Amino acid sequence: MSTITPVALQQRFAARPDLVLLDVRTPAEFDEVHVPQARLEPLDRFQSEATIAALGLPKDQPLHLLCRSGARAAQAAAKLQAAGYEPVVVEGGTLAWIKAGLPVVRGERKVIGLERQVRIAAGALVLTGVILSLTVHRGFIGLSGFVGAGLVFAGITDWCGMGLLLAKAPWNQRRPS
Repeated sequence: MSTITPVALQQRFAARPDLVLLDVRTPAEFDEVHVPQARLEPLDRFQSEATIAALGLPKDQPLHLLCRSGARAAQAAAKLQAAGYEPVVVEGGTLAWIKAGLPVVRGERKVIGLERQVRIAAGALVLTGVILSLTVHRGFIGLSGFVGAGLVFAGITDWCGMGLLLAKAPWNQRRPS
């Protein structure tokens, strides 16, 4: 899988403004801050070759992919590559783009990033499991164990079911304007 730095991509845009840049974050994250040339295509739209084909992406040029830090863009790139596209991941994602001092569009609404939402939800579930196991029934400790196993699985496979569920939550979607 190919990668490119934010500065190198910005230079490519100067020469070829028609390049395709896909931002695979949630709509809420995109609305908070995004690269001006980016087109929003959340990660859940890359589930199969059929859903990818429905996006109408060109196969005759590289597709540059961007997320917050690079992990979701790499997941989308693997699926695009398997479907016959030429993906290029922007190293470090939107965070690196901002750190490089490149232009961004900022919205008015501040959101909690998806990765942080996963940590909050996982911590809340583990704490709930522990409290319930101490106060209601010992069997509730299984909730904490289940969440811990899910986090280990996510770390090993780089696939997080909780993240995918949270991405579909109402607060991570665009509000009608």
